[in-house]
Amino acid sequence: MGQSLAALDSDLREATRLHHAGQSTAALERVDAYLAGKPKEAQMRFLKSVILVDTGRYRQASAILEQLAQDYPELAEPHNNLAAIRAAEGDWPGARRELEETLRLQPGYAPAHENLGDVYIMLAAESYRRAFAAEPKSASLPRKLALVRQLGAPMAAQPPSAPR
Repeated sequence: MGQSLAALDSDLREATRLHHAGQSTAALERVDAYLAGKPKEAQMRFLKSVILVDTGRYRQASAILEQLAQDYPELAEPHNNLAAIRAAEGDWPGARRELEETLRLQPGYAPAHENLGDVYIMLAAESYRRAFAAEPKSASLPRKLALVRQLGAPMAAQPPSAPR
């Protein structure tokens, strides 16, 4: 058992090092080689999803995270990372659902609380835009739109963060 954990730790560290060194293809090869023998290993699957997100392969990362959430329903991290993917895709309701699940599983998880606040800002902006389109003479909506644009500007440039 100890050797197995040591091998996992070694492979996780090496794959992470390769990825951070800009060698994501080599990192994925290392991860895939490990997973070929232990396809259910959660930490390695999670690392693979992080590498895939960082290389712009959101669909593949989503599939891994969704399966992780099914295989390990007690883990909050897959939901938080799914929220970040949903936000990057502009799916604010989907991001909200994933963050709410994250917080159900881990109520004190501060980054998820912050991310949820950011998602609510983006949802508010969408609602205010729709309201203004329906009622362009509204006196209150321009102020509200300006406020959420100011609050949401960093969010629009950088969706909710995912743990690494």
